[in-house]
Amino acid sequence: MKKLVLAAFLALPFATLAGPKQTVKIKTSAICEMCKERIEKNLALSKGISHSDLDLKDKTISVEYNPKKTDVAAIKRTIAEVGYDADEVVADGKSYEKLPSCCKKGATATAH
Repeated sequence: MKKLVLAAFLALPFATLAGPKQTVKIKTSAICEMCKERIEKNLALSKGISHSDLDLKDKTISVEYNPKKTDVAAIKRTIAEVGYDADEVVADGKSYEKLPSCCKKGATATAH
């Protein structure tokens, strides 16, 4: 009985750390597998993002995030800072210029 109570007590903090999750879908200018890897990698390094998956067919990324740690605007900024459009947020010009040539066909970057 003591082991059961102890296990339940130890599991409680981990369950509350996960927090509430929301999912947002964002249209991007990504066009190839390198774009997908670059965007997903940068989102994975962002605070509050638990998972992202870019569908290259429709260029839409689904992002699962904790709204207590980040918001949709920050997620879109992260994508734009990598060099890609994110819905109405235009890709950062400097980051866009650093992309491989095969990745530059879809974005409408502007210099900042």
